[in-house]
Order: sequence, then structure tokens, then C-alpha cells
Amino acid sequence: MYSSTDTKLKEGNLLATLYKISTHLNQSLDYRHTFPAALKILHEECHLHGGVLTIKDPVRDIMLVESFHAPGVEERKRKGISYKQGEGIIGAVFEQGDAIVLMNLGSDSRFTDKLEIYDYDKPFICVPLKSVDKKVIGALCAQPETHSESQVRSLHHFLEMIANLITVNIQLAYNIQSEKKKLVNERDGLRRKVRKDYGFQCLVGHTKAMREIFDQIRLVSRWDSTILIRGESGTGKEVIANAIHYNSPRANRPFIKLNCAALPDNLLESELFGHEKGAFTGAVSQRKGRFELANGGTIFLDEIGETSPAFQAKLLRVLQEKTFDRVGGSEPIMVDVRIIAATNRSLENEVIAGNFREDIYYRLNVMPIVVPPLRERMEDVPELIQFMLEKLSGVQSRTLELKDSALNKIMNYAWPGNVRELENTIERAAILSADGVIDDQLIQLSSVPKFGGGAPMTEQPQPHYMSPPPIAPNPLLRSNGYGGKNLEDDQDERARVIEALEQSGWVKAKAARLLNMTPRQIAYRIQTMNIEVKQL
Repeated sequence: MYSSTDTKLKEGNLLATLYKISTHLNQSLDYRHTFPAALKILHEECHLHGGVLTIKDPVRDIMLVESFHAPGVEERKRKGISYKQGEGIIGAVFEQGDAIVLMNLGSDSRFTDKLEIYDYDKPFICVPLKSVDKKVIGALCAQPETHSESQVRSLHHFLEMIANLITVNIQLAYNIQSEKKKLVNERDGLRRKVRKDYGFQCLVGHTKAMREIFDQIRLVSRWDSTILIRGESGTGKEVIANAIHYNSPRANRPFIKLNCAALPDNLLESELFGHEKGAFTGAVSQRKGRFELANGGTIFLDEIGETSPAFQAKLLRVLQEKTFDRVGGSEPIMVDVRIIAATNRSLENEVIAGNFREDIYYRLNVMPIVVPPLRERMEDVPELIQFMLEKLSGVQSRTLELKDSALNKIMNYAWPGNVRELENTIERAAILSADGVIDDQLIQLSSVPKFGGGAPMTEQPQPHYMSPPPIAPNPLLRSNGYGGKNLEDDQDERARVIEALEQSGWVKAKAARLLNMTPRQIAYRIQTMNIEVKQL
């Protein structure tokens, strides 16, 4: 018989053991790693020998021995032991859902000695592990060495508390494993969809120029060389970049995109390279840049020709050494990134004009891919239209049909907006068609005066992208020895800038092209000359 002092000491030991086991269970969600340690603690701290943990296999509806602690017995010899419902003490707990406490193990005929680790003359405790919906998901067994009923009763309640802790651990691990499996399945599904959407089957065209591009993509996809995709706006440069990445060995790694023309230099540097906390006003925390996020994968720099020479100097280091510093940082960061760039500008002319650095031009122009404008591959238009109609049919859940009259109208248009304009035209016509039949009346072609965009092909043929006409001397500007541009006269300059803006409908980008300037240059002149921009 234990005294009250012994009872208090015993309760203190149980509380300390409970804390120690909960600490071990919280160290990892992998219960296969934590449970053996918990059973060992029960053995050493509470003299609960032969600790066994069984977990239900929901597929076979049996109890599997997950872990046990019996010094001197090799665990591998007990692997694969299981209990059916009603089989042995564990099977009875599994079937009934209630704990079984025996003062003498050998006196119960239900006991099956599969593990061969118990003393038949000692007590035995087996408690169920129950989920939140009161279903049995496992069982915890152990054998006390005391024969005191009060002590066995205390240890029974103690094991039920341990069983509750283990149940929470198991269910948390199951939930996380289930969510992880769902995420993995979703990720794999998205990867399959991306491969399907950006595979070679989405590159439409059978003309010689497009077949050559497809061959180039197949070749360059295998290697990590820098790619420069060149072509007019709307020709599908981003589609080609997608195809290169998703058909390369880096397909399962990040593909990060950035339009360089969308941000000013100070924000572009932070966006690409990231910044440290406190690097500038508003930098309240450290932030990774696009290059760091793309580590191991590919980064696509669209409109690279719109960047300034000052920013290009910072980009050159990444191209050469794959190393950069965050804004406000001093530690160099190395990345493994494949770079794909794109531009609709003639970089050769930009280099001559001093707007694009020659060294970065040669770094980018390792493997150029030139995308022809749509007007130079009109034989592909019917195939492109069919591809677009099939895509729209799926979105609109109906069959779409293009009449010959509509096709004839399309084939006699210059398509200055290239594939993007064609796609928008077809989508607009599909929306306006009540019965899904698209005739020539539904084909609404754009008209861009003064630039020849809306003219039929026979009236105003466009030059090939890679063979631009020589730049005529601009009366607004005169060249210096470095290929730059100097103002002749402030008043004359201001008048000519205003004239270009009026001719372009006050669109700065178009006025810049008329004056052989970059958008940044004309924006600077508008600001310094106090020119009021009209909103049309």
C-alpha cells in the first residue's frame, strides 16, 4: 500500500513524464520518428514496459503495429504484425472502442502473444486512440510492473492522456500529408496544363520562316545559352519564350517574367535585384528580386530595349557573372538563371544612337530568334484563325465558324498589330456573332492614320523587321562624335516636338519614333520645355 506522500511523488512523476512526451511529439510531425522516443520515456520514467502503438490501416481495416519498445528485442523481427477486429486484446479494443485493463494478463483468453514481449503474471493496459468523430484509429498498450489496483488505475488514466496527445499528432500529420498530396497533385496538374498550353502544338505555322523558328526552339531549349527574341509588337515573342522554357530541362523550375518598359529605372533595379530593409524610404523589410526568385529556372526580360544605359550597366554584371547585389546590400548573391530577352526595337540602331550599350548588346545577342511579322507569313493566317476559333469555342461552349467572305477580308489586310491584333479581331467577331457564324460584316479592322496601320496590303507594304530602312538625318538633331544627339535651338526644338506630338495624336511613344528618340528622351524634353500635353 502506497502512502499519500508516495502518491504525490508518483503524480509528480507522471506530470513530468507527460510534459516530456508532449515535448518530443512536438519536435516533428513524422510520428514514425517521435513515437519510439515516447514509448522509451514511458518505459524509463513510469516503468510501463512493452509499450506498443498500433495504427489502423483504413484500406485493409486492420491494426498495424507501428512502433514498440522492448529492450533486447529486434524491431525488424516484429515488423508486419497486425490485428483484425476482435483478434486479441488489441483487436477487442479496435472492435469495441473501449479500454481494456487486466490485473493479470495470463488470465484473459483473448490475449494473443504475437509480439512475445509480455509477462503473463503482470497487469496489462490497452487504450484506444479516437479521432474527433469518436472513431478508433489506433491503440496504445503497455504493461505496468506494479500490482496495486490504485496505481494501475492511475496509469490507465495516464495512458489515456498520452493516447490523446498521440491522436492529435497522428491526425495533424494525416491532415498535413493530405494537404501536401493535394498540392502536389494540383502542381502536377498545372505543370501538365502549362506544358500543353505552351508546348510546340501551340506554335502555329507552316511557312518556311516559322518552321525555321520551331527548329531553333528545339535546339536552344536543351541548353542554357542566353536568347534574344526579336520582332515587332504582337508577333508572339512571349509565346516563344514560354515554349523555350517549358520544353527545357528547367521546365519544373520557376519561370519569372518582367516587362522592363513598365517600370522606371529606380523601381526596375529593386524589382529585379531586390532590396534590403531600410535601403530606401518604404523598404520596411528585405525583399527578394526577380533574379533571386528565378534561381534554378528562367527569367524573361521583355522590352529590354526600353531600359536606360545606366541600368544596362548594372544588368551587365548579372549577364556576365550571374552575380548581383540587392539594393542597399553589400553581399553578392549568385544565381543559376537562364536569361531570355525580347525587344521590338532595332538594337543595332539603338547602339549607334547611344541609347543601348554595345557590351550588353553582344551579351544578349548570343542566340537571336527573329519572329517575322504576320504580313510576311500570311499563309499561316487560316491555320492561326482555326487555332483561335477552337480555343474560343471551348471558352464560349459553342461551335464557331468563319465564312469565306470574312477570310478574304482578313487576308487583304496588313495586320500592323500582328497576331495580337488578329486574335483580338477574331474574339471581337465571335462575341458579336449571335449564332457562332462569323462573316465579313463582323470583322472590324482597325485604322491607324498616318502610320499605314489600317491600309490594305496592296496599298502600303511594310518593311521586314530585320531590314529597317536607313535612318534619315533628323532636322531636329545633329550628331556628335559619340552617336548622341544635341539640340540646335531651344525654340526650334520645342516647335518640332509639339509638331511631332500633334502628328501622333499626342501619343508620346509614337512621337518619339517620329523624332528618332526613346520615350524617356521625349518625356524629358516635354518636361524641360514646359509643353502641355493635350488629352484627346
